[in-house]
Amino acid sequence: MKEKEYRHASAARTGLLFLQGVPGVAFGDRVSIRDRHGRKRNGQVILSSDELVMVQVLEGTDDLNLDDTWVRFLDQPFELPLSPDLLGRVFNGIGEPRDERPPIISRLRRNVNGEPVNPVARAYPREFIQTGISAIDGLNSLVRGQKLPIFSGSGLPHNRLVAQIVRQSRLLGEESRFVVVFAAMGLSYADARFFREDFENNGVLGNVAMFINLADDPPIERLILPRTALTAAEYLAFDLDLHVLVVLTDMTYYAEALREVATAKGDVPTRKGYPGYLYSDMAEIYERAGRLHKRHGSITMVPVVSMPSDDITHPVPDLTGYITEGQIVLSRELNNRNLYPPVNIPPSLSRLMKDGIGKDDTREDHPRVASQLYAAYAKALEVRNLASIIGRDELPELDRRYLDFADQFETRFLAQGPDEDRSIIQTLNIAWELLSLLPGEVLSRVSEADLARYHHWEGGK
Repeated sequence: MKEKEYRHASAARTGLLFLQGVPGVAFGDRVSIRDRHGRKRNGQVILSSDELVMVQVLEGTDDLNLDDTWVRFLDQPFELPLSPDLLGRVFNGIGEPRDERPPIISRLRRNVNGEPVNPVARAYPREFIQTGISAIDGLNSLVRGQKLPIFSGSGLPHNRLVAQIVRQSRLLGEESRFVVVFAAMGLSYADARFFREDFENNGVLGNVAMFINLADDPPIERLILPRTALTAAEYLAFDLDLHVLVVLTDMTYYAEALREVATAKGDVPTRKGYPGYLYSDMAEIYERAGRLHKRHGSITMVPVVSMPSDDITHPVPDLTGYITEGQIVLSRELNNRNLYPPVNIPPSLSRLMKDGIGKDDTREDHPRVASQLYAAYAKALEVRNLASIIGRDELPELDRRYLDFADQFETRFLAQGPDEDRSIIQTLNIAWELLSLLPGEVLSRVSEADLARYHHWEGGK
């Protein structure tokens, strides 16, 4: 179709523009909208038929006068120019600079929707990633190519935790750190400034490509931003053979923008008003992480998902849990006790942890220590509940030792400074110091050799 401008938009609402009688328009085509003041807005075709064309306007439809609005269909998808110069830059949702520097100039441009990956070409996620955070490295290990979301709530320190993961993540045995693609949707000015200053002050900004949609930016832009960011990540990983860490924050804001558009389109709502295709839409984003055979690079993804009212059964965290390989859940109770990071161990897990730890990856005793630490803490929480009813003094000696174990587990193992970078060996040694508070006969998940080498039971002295 040759480029043509049309001036007969029939309606505009909630970021959508409707046109009738426009032939030859393809789904996903890029659209340029010019208002009466000559300002241009970007759009994308999200529905096309002989009777009606629906355009999603990324800058919103506020102040559009339909009689003075020109719409041009560009007969091409949204594309991102790709170059190593992406690193150290800040962009908006469609890849336009927002750091007052020139745009990226490159002959290489790719559709932001990506291309389907042949499942046979995928390599299984492996290789332990050290984040320097004991609650993750010791009990919920992250491996290269994994998708491990952080489930958080309003007021919890997920931003500090994400910034720490970005600064500290590395593969053992390799000097090179990860390059980072940071994609933020609905971010406040204060949070955007925090991330940029944190990356700059710690010397990692040059290895970060930031794609930012602020809270007062159009919500519609949030629908294309993660796809733009992942197109950059795929280029860095599979063209330049770099290890890429992708941070998506906050996927709940993305889902709310999707719900807003779906409602305006008239799609049938399901749970809490979200469209029935919320699962497949988010899977389209999450599944762009991973590794490929015969490629050195990889994409490891850490999405942040807010839980409205701390409800882990809310549709967004619930469906995210089905698509990804585990979750790190933050605890309001631990946060109220000023413990950082406030990782809630019982509901947190990493389904791929077993493939990245052990003799050839971290240390031979790691799988058994993690299992024993989890079991001991679960038992200690049961004892803590009992003590709240009958009192500590009424408990037998072993149960009081479990209470001491729980307190020290939270203050010595879980809690650490936001700038404290622990090696996996340090994490495992702390774990054994805590397990040494308990007698060897109750530690049934570690071997006799482990006990002989690492356990230092002194009868609680």
